Amino acid sequence: MNVHEIRSMFPALSRKVYGKELVYFDNAATSHRVQTVLDEWNRISAESNANIHRAVHRLADEATQAYEAARDAVQAFLNASAREEIVFTSGTTAAINLVAFSFGEAFVKEGDEVVVTEAEHHSNIVSWQLMCQRKGAVLKVLPVDDYGHLRVEMLDDILTERTRIVAVTHISNVLGIINPVKEIVAKCHANGTPVLVDGAQGAVHCKVDVQDLDCDFYVFSGHKLYAATGTGVLYGKRKWLDAMPPYMGGGEMVGTVTFAETTYAPLPMKFEAGTQNFASTATLKQAIEFINLLSDNELIEYNDKIRDYLLDYFQNDERIRLFGVPRGTSEEKIPLFSFVVNGVHHEDLALILDKMGIAVRSGQMCAEPVMDRFGVTGMLRVSVAPYNTMEEAEYFVKCLNRAIEMLM
Repeated sequence: MNVHEIRSMFPALSRKVYGKELVYFDNAATSHRVQTVLDEWNRISAESNANIHRAVHRLADEATQAYEAARDAVQAFLNASAREEIVFTSGTTAAINLVAFSFGEAFVKEGDEVVVTEAEHHSNIVSWQLMCQRKGAVLKVLPVDDYGHLRVEMLDDILTERTRIVAVTHISNVLGIINPVKEIVAKCHANGTPVLVDGAQGAVHCKVDVQDLDCDFYVFSGHKLYAATGTGVLYGKRKWLDAMPPYMGGGEMVGTVTFAETTYAPLPMKFEAGTQNFASTATLKQAIEFINLLSDNELIEYNDKIRDYLLDYFQNDERIRLFGVPRGTSEEKIPLFSFVVNGVHHEDLALILDKMGIAVRSGQMCAEPVMDRFGVTGMLRVSVAPYNTMEEAEYFVKCLNRAIEMLM
């Protein structure tokens, strides 16, 4: 399968912007929807629109079957040991907040410690800050070096007997470096500390095996993974999920309800209160089926060439400062490039590129501590997906050079 066959599966890629062919390089923010995802969402909405897990009629059964088929697909995708370890949420942010609240209620006391890293998205910082404020715990930070790599060698000194959980991104949405999460998990487990991995980017770019990683929690969003928006996944080891209290109360998460006492439904329903976003969540199955097509060696080599072409450009243009630089081979990095141009504001560049038909991200990327670490107020980010082409990358470089010349 080649890139042109992949592109034909995405209707949005055929549109024009300001009379120019769309070049969509904002995939780290959200990917486009593959046609099979759109078809499944439309089918359920048009033909099987009924609340799941409740009624016995045909439409409810069809919707429930589609929703639970997605759970089976996610279990296989992550190689989780049981489908009960897969909890559906509205996204990565919701999944992290669920763990931060419920884990915190069960296991964190005043004076305990939580560790995050300097490379985190706000959702993997603020969620833990809120929990620490509520419980009287202390938030500690594992720093990154000047290349954007985690200072893993410092972790042993940061971990203590009071460290209750470590939260780390698999891949920073700003730096694009693939973090050694398996090594981090092993170090934390040696200290008796569980680990949550933010896989919002990792699930898209890496083959994830949660049993091999041995992480305690792994979270990701569907909308970055070619599925519908408003969908997310929390994987949690059963021993933790069983011990954690519910995050929300409502329908379907209960066993029995009386005014004296309420018991809770078994996993995963204990954490899926109320009416779920069932039509969108069901599309995770089609998205994963699409991802399985991307293992074609020809396509992988093509995508690697685009990454290496852009990496070479950003590293060798003296006007550009790139953040998140491989210390070894380019395979340490996904095709995501955050940078600034000396003397030029990132928003101005983004606006000019937009008029040229190129969609990129500008600003702080929901990662203000990363901006502070590198002494900038914002960056420009280019993030490439398997449906992007080398011609688009070359056009982007041409347009960026032109935009820089206009502004300098």
